[in-house]
Parts: sequence; structure tokens; C-alpha cells
Amino acid sequence: MAAKTKTVFYCQNCGAQSPKWIGNCPACGEWNTYVEEVIETRKAEKGWEKSTDKNNRTAKPVKVKEISRKNEDRVILQDGELNRVLGGGIVNGSLILLGGDPGIGKSTLMLQLGLNYKHGKVLYVSGEESEQQIKMRSERIGITNDECYILCETLTKSIFLQIAEIQPDLVIIDSIQTVHTQKIESSPGSISQIRECASEFLRYAKETSTPVVLIGHITKEGNIAGPKILEHMVDTVLQFEGDRNHVYRIVRAIKNRFGSTPELGIYEMAGDGLREVANPSKVLLSDRDENLSGSAVSATVEGLRPLMVETQALVSTAVYGTPQRSATGFDTRRMNMLLAVLEKRCGFRLGQKDVFLNITGGIRVDDPAIDLGVICAILSSSEDIPVPSDSCFAAEVGLSGEIRPVNRIEARISEAEKLGFGRIFISSYNKGINPGKFSIKVLQVSKVEEVFRELFG
Repeated sequence: MAAKTKTVFYCQNCGAQSPKWIGNCPACGEWNTYVEEVIETRKAEKGWEKSTDKNNRTAKPVKVKEISRKNEDRVILQDGELNRVLGGGIVNGSLILLGGDPGIGKSTLMLQLGLNYKHGKVLYVSGEESEQQIKMRSERIGITNDECYILCETLTKSIFLQIAEIQPDLVIIDSIQTVHTQKIESSPGSISQIRECASEFLRYAKETSTPVVLIGHITKEGNIAGPKILEHMVDTVLQFEGDRNHVYRIVRAIKNRFGSTPELGIYEMAGDGLREVANPSKVLLSDRDENLSGSAVSATVEGLRPLMVETQALVSTAVYGTPQRSATGFDTRRMNMLLAVLEKRCGFRLGQKDVFLNITGGIRVDDPAIDLGVICAILSSSEDIPVPSDSCFAAEVGLSGEIRPVNRIEARISEAEKLGFGRIFISSYNKGINPGKFSIKVLQVSKVEEVFRELFG
């Protein structure tokens, strides 16, 4: 007599279980996230596991002062941008998750990583493409590596058999949603399959000190597909973003146990793959027209890297009665706050005007240090007076119209000086600044009115 098939309901957001369908998840509070899945009805084959005696051993508690501290062994990559985002290279035994939109270039980036890897064997496991398709991409990239192996397989048991034979120094899985294990009877891509497969690769990475990179799909909301526990299991979560209408791609670290999270890597999509952008500030300002109103340059910081970004604003009379507010690459709610400051504290009548804002280059900036540049671009467009091309900004704007200080101001000033700007506006509350050591003129201001008088007279 066949065993009865058992099913359970999983929350797609947090991975919580329930014996029946419920509308509201009691664990995370989300609605309509429970899906039914078949759970195992028999003992399945083992995935990656070492000998029985080691698996069954009991861990013993150790005093904190008796734990020997050692630095993580890192592998320095040929890709400088990826090195920066990862915090200085790949840590041995780490599990990395890379997510991004379809067609953004995740597979290309990881294949370049495998072909450029100079520290041993690489196993690139693809569950989405054939060997011929990967060969065509490698020829287009134009990089050869005799130690890069391609495996087109989706069953974890078969993957670990090949891993045991090849003994790779880096494993890339493309993608975690396509592989499946015999421990779970549900289909590939389901909540339980993703969780169990990721658990097997995590166990393999930690027991063998081999770094593993998982490529993950994302949902239409922009979140990585699968249970939220997937992001908790891995050591590093990277987000690969970009606009298909722009040639630039950005790698952000959302989570990193071995480095800082605000780091940013910028690539240019070309016919022969992804090229590193060594000086993104120069690229982001290359197409700037200096004689048009509504444009201002601000100094922002992503991780340890200072960037100069251009803000474009368009202010026009509202035609349809209700003014429109739209921002690309900038928080719309913060833009509305800055407009309210201009209206209340500075006396500019923008309540009946449409305001459109854009951060050029297709990047998104959350740094409040570009506030001053944003309001200067808005007023420049409103009054139709260009901001002088030699001016840039690095300051936050408070609700009372005061100019607030920002961190790492010297790095921002140095970046502006390097790119040839003549003066930079910063907060007078930034203490400890020696303007004499910079060739750029540093203007310290405390109120937005001082900035407007200096710029527009």
C-alpha cells in the first residue's frame, strides 16, 4: 500500500508552515502568501554530507576568551569592482547570493568571474542554458580558462558527485531556482526546494571551505524569489541592477557578513561582456550640458567611494490643476519635503507647479548629502537661471531651512577637486575642515538663503 502523500502550506515571504491555508500569515503579517506543497513521503538520498561519525558529533561550548581569532582567508579577484563590493575579495567557505532582473547580465557577470578566476578550478553549474549556449557567450566575452568546467545539471545529487570528482575551488550555481533535491518531492523553484537546496550548498561550503555563488531570480516586486530565510542563510546578498535603456549596471551589497553593505560596483554593458567603470563620476558627468538651467552636481558617497552625480529638474506650470510630482533615482517623499521647505521657509511659490526630478546615469541615490543640489536644481529650473558649471554641493537640508553637515566631507571635496570643480558648498557645521589644503574653493553656509544669494544674486 502506497504511503499517503503529505502536504503542507508554506508562507512565500517568511517560510512559516501551516497545516491548512490561511489568509494572513501570523509570523510576518503578509496576506495571501501561503501556497500548498508536497513534503517528502520517503527517506531520500543524502546530498552533501561527510562521514557519519563527524555528522553525529556533539559541539561543545567554548569560552569566548579561549576562541582563537584569525583573519578570514580571502581570494582576490581580477574584477576590482566585485572585490570592492565583497569587502576585499571572496572569503573561503562563504555562500553568496546574486539577484537581479531577467536579462540584466547576472550569468554574464558570473561567467566572467569563472573565466577570470586564477586561483584554482571553477565549476559553473547551469540549469537554464546548454553547453553550446555557454560556449557562445564565452567566445563573445573573449576569455579562456582551462580550469573552468561547465556542468548542465539540475539534480543536487548529481552536482555533488561531479564536485567530489573535480574538487573545484569555486562553485557557481545558475540558478538556485532551477536545481532540485530528491529529499523534497515538490517541483523545482518551490519554497521547500529552494530552502533545502540552499541548505545543502551551505553545508558543503562550510565543511569544505569552498566559496559558492548562487544566482537567484527576483519577483515582479523586485525581491529575491523564494523564502526570506534564503537571504538569512547566505553570507552575502548582492543586487545586480540597472536600466535596460542605459549601458551601466550596478552591483550593490544588501547584506555582507565580511564587509560593509553600502558598497557599490559599476559596470558598462558592452558587446564583449561587462566592463569595469574605474571612474564613475567622470562617466556620469560626461554628457552634461553646462549652459542649461535645472542642472546641479552633488557629491555623494557609496560605501567608501565618493561619486559626483548630476541632478536634473524641470519645473513648469501645472496644466491639469493638480501639480505632478515625479522623481527618478530619488525618493519622491523626500523631494516633496524639500519642496515644502522651499515653500515655507524660503518663500518660493512652487505649490501650483509640476516638478520632475531625475538622477542621471540610471542610478539611485539615497544619500541626504545631495539635498542641497536637488533644491538648487529645482530653483534653477523655476527661475530659468543656470547653476554655474564650476559649482557643486554636499550638504543636507533640514526642515527649518538650515544646512546640515554630512559625513566623509573631505573625501567629497577631494573628488570634486579631482574633477575640476572650482567651488563646493558645504555646511558651516562641518567642523575640523581646513579649506587651505584644497585647491577648490570651499564655501561653508548655514542657511539655504546664503546659497541662493551666492548662486543667483
